Amino acid sequence: MQVKNQICTERSSTDDPEQEDNQKKTSCFSNIKIFLVSECALMLAQGTVGAYLVSVLTTLERRFNLQSADVGVIASSFEIGNLALILFVSYFGAKAHRPRLIGCGGIVMALGALLSALPEFLTHQYEYEASDSWHAEDGRDICSNNSRSENQDSGFKCSDRANTNMMYLLLIGAQVLLGIGATPVQPLGVSYIDDHVHRKDSSLYIGILFSTLVFGPACGFILGSVCTKVYVDAVFIDTSKLDITPDDPRWIGAWWAGFLLCGALLFLSALFMFGFPQALDEQDMNSGGESEQAMLPPSISMDFQGSKPNGTFFDFNSGLSVCDHLRVIPRVTRHLLSNPVFTCITLAACMEIAVVAGFAAFLGKYLEQQFNLTTSSANQLLGMTAIPCACLGIFLGGLLVKKLNLSALGAVRMAMLVNLVSTACYVSFLFLGCDTGPVAGVTVAYGNETLQTSQRPEPPCISTCNCYTASVSPVCGSNGVTYLSACFAGCTKPNLTSCLCISANTEDAVALPGKCPSPGCQQAFLTFLCVICVCSMIGAMAQTPSVIILIR
Repeated sequence: MQVKNQICTERSSTDDPEQEDNQKKTSCFSNIKIFLVSECALMLAQGTVGAYLVSVLTTLERRFNLQSADVGVIASSFEIGNLALILFVSYFGAKAHRPRLIGCGGIVMALGALLSALPEFLTHQYEYEASDSWHAEDGRDICSNNSRSENQDSGFKCSDRANTNMMYLLLIGAQVLLGIGATPVQPLGVSYIDDHVHRKDSSLYIGILFSTLVFGPACGFILGSVCTKVYVDAVFIDTSKLDITPDDPRWIGAWWAGFLLCGALLFLSALFMFGFPQALDEQDMNSGGESEQAMLPPSISMDFQGSKPNGTFFDFNSGLSVCDHLRVIPRVTRHLLSNPVFTCITLAACMEIAVVAGFAAFLGKYLEQQFNLTTSSANQLLGMTAIPCACLGIFLGGLLVKKLNLSALGAVRMAMLVNLVSTACYVSFLFLGCDTGPVAGVTVAYGNETLQTSQRPEPPCISTCNCYTASVSPVCGSNGVTYLSACFAGCTKPNLTSCLCISANTEDAVALPGKCPSPGCQQAFLTFLCVICVCSMIGAMAQTPSVIILIR
């Protein structure tokens, strides 16, 4: 009887693994390609929300009276949240259930995206200056001898600083939350894929993954272009009664709508991650563990060799406390930094990100100011040109590594070559751009008067105009000179005619909204666009080889 029970027990023990294997094979979540698709969807949403923030930075400046330094801090807050936890999440997450951690990170990012839209619903509705007496007709500051007190001017400059500070802190907190949520997505996703595919196919899988990450910003910029064409309070007011258009400098787009959409996409894509198992294939996991051990010093590897159950490295069920694991982190970090290849690749990535981060954050504003584009047009051009080229470059980099079967040394040489070419392309930006053009009182003098300084009196044509200096709404005079506003052009009528500073002849003394176009600026813009596309594609080709070097 005991023998019979033992045989039945052995049968049941041998049947259970077969049933588990069959369940794994029949489940769609047991396929690494399905995980790749899910990871790509999450990284696509992550890239979209990151680029969308950049696309609405100038809108946030005008909406909450922020300065460029303020929006720079907002854009940097994502990295602050990411850096705070990246070391611990990467270390402990590699021993935990990686897909679930990635899913939790996606949900945190969704909360951060929703929190980013919250300031719009906590502050008052946007009111442009059409209600003021000097904006009554078309909202432009025209020449008038009516007295304007300093209190009114200062009120125009800063209406509600306390409210602005609160919205500013909310935006920073939302970006920190986005950075915290993004911490496990990329490192754990890359390691999970690398552990479950053949080494020769790893570069292609990772190339597809990072191509999707870069394709996300294209979606973000296009989404920003669409949302900024919709009025910021379109859901609260009748937009048919508005007397301004998206081309007007006072226009504020619905910047908050994109964050709500990105939050929904992040939440939906994160849910799929909870269906994947901790390991897809035992054999691949063993090979992954060996690659992890190879990165550690022999002393640390031997210390924990006996406490590695079931092929998992540094498992939390090994009896080691969290403090013991925390003591190992400095030793592992010191060992990694002593590897010259790892250190050089890391420093190269830091320098590249230092350039790209600032370049990407303020590229839209640069296009607006340098080439006189609207916010919507700048976002649309970035989303349809530079970003797809970078996406193509990452994919080509991974494809070349696979087709050429490059070794680690070959990948280093490829990364160094494309970075050198990309750097040479970036240097060319120093010689591209448009001339500022004549600006009255700034680069050229008013009429026959000398160039004005703060100690010299105002020109006679605007001496009685009482012009506001708190804001700039440039107009282009018929003489080809840009004036800071219609008032500074001496225009006495709301339709921008009878401008005393432009011409003594009333018929010729007219102005048009916006800056005067610079000669040859259109050709310079097309050249700039071509160069940035080439730079983006060539520079992105080094992404996949660099990641492969770090993994190997």
